[in-house]
Amino acid sequence: MGDVAARFAKIVGDANLLSGEAIPEDYAHDEALTTSAQRPAYLAKPGSTEEVAELLKAAGEHGVPVTARGSGTGLSGAARPREDGLVISFERMNAVLEIDTENHVAVVQPGVTLSDLDEKTTEAGLGYTVYPGELSASVGGNVGTNAGGMRAVKYGVTRHNVVGLQAVLPTGEIIRTGGKTSKVSTGYDLTQLIIGSEGTLAIATEVIVKLYPRLPHGATVFAPFETFDEVMTVVPKIISSGLAPHILEYIDNLTLAAISYNEKLSLGVPDSIRDTAQAYLVVALENRDSDRLHSDIEELGGLLGDLGAMDVYVLEGPSARKLIEAREKAFWTAKAAGADDVIDVVVPRSAMPEFLRKAREMALSREAGALGCGHAGDGNVHLAIFCKDADKRKQLLTDIFALGMELGGAISGEHGLGRAKAGYFLDLEDPAKIALMRRIKESFDPAGILNPGVLFAERA
Repeated sequence: MGDVAARFAKIVGDANLLSGEAIPEDYAHDEALTTSAQRPAYLAKPGSTEEVAELLKAAGEHGVPVTARGSGTGLSGAARPREDGLVISFERMNAVLEIDTENHVAVVQPGVTLSDLDEKTTEAGLGYTVYPGELSASVGGNVGTNAGGMRAVKYGVTRHNVVGLQAVLPTGEIIRTGGKTSKVSTGYDLTQLIIGSEGTLAIATEVIVKLYPRLPHGATVFAPFETFDEVMTVVPKIISSGLAPHILEYIDNLTLAAISYNEKLSLGVPDSIRDTAQAYLVVALENRDSDRLHSDIEELGGLLGDLGAMDVYVLEGPSARKLIEAREKAFWTAKAAGADDVIDVVVPRSAMPEFLRKAREMALSREAGALGCGHAGDGNVHLAIFCKDADKRKQLLTDIFALGMELGGAISGEHGLGRAKAGYFLDLEDPAKIALMRRIKESFDPAGILNPGVLFAERA
């Protein structure tokens, strides 16, 4: 064992340090479709914040690049390590440390999965509302990418639901940011700076998240429309109605057909509607009172009918859950269908019709496909891109990302840039902003050991 490996092993113990070919293939990648797997030189599994700090000190002294890893469910390549690098896996740091029912927060380690957290908070009648569609995802990974998901229309994304962190700087220094308070106006907000930084500034080792009371009654309304424009016209009307949906999604007809087939989903839609509907709206409502919920459903149904829905279907219980679960698996459906990439451009809600129309036209002009679904309530569009020619695909994505930015949006709404989209970011974003971000990166990480190549693509 070399000197570097021996030092890492001394920190975490021989059983928790692997190197070279002994590292399982799963640690070589995340779920991004366009980044190749790369086995790291070292894999460490620390059991404490202090061990993480010692690992970073040692890595800095030896110039070893470091990639933090949660569950590896990311879609941007941010968890794909360097060949000469160290992966710090948080699978041993997976405890829910506290459920604080007075302050309505939970204190968790970064390796806690959303499934584990959901189980623990359910016992207290509370819930963590960020749910990006994969229950095996870790809280630490969600912090890294500022994960969102379907519930963001009501509850926001990760940065709206994390109030404090314990984090280790690349120098090995341990800091705490924020806390159990709901607001702070004391200096720079380091919590928010670290969230979404994709492991390039600091590594979170403890996370304080907001919890909300669980509402006992819910239902999902499902409505087909003849055109995309009609669906997108309806969305702001629902938002302004005061009905406060916690899920507001659109699904195009081809995507619905695919997920229905894969998940054996039967929604009772007649052939006459299924053959002509171009898009569907999925609206989930919740309430603490069943009578109020049913009143809201009636109001929503009337609103959808007035605004052009071909029909309105109300799903409750297992049927509603099955539809939402099928929607959450849209990425896997696209992957199984041979998608060459999956993107998550975000634009203002009002710009969604124009973005979708032009993005599809761009794809068709290159004999490619761009289909999918998205978070209609917050303008986050998920498109599966079918384009085998790498050069054509790169130009198509450049044009689609540029379109989103021209309409007031951004390249990624929740997946992050990672390695997969970093090049597009550098080509399209304001150089002054990129220069500022580089200075922030250098301030946190002067040795450049944290996730090099993520956000700021490595150039040949």
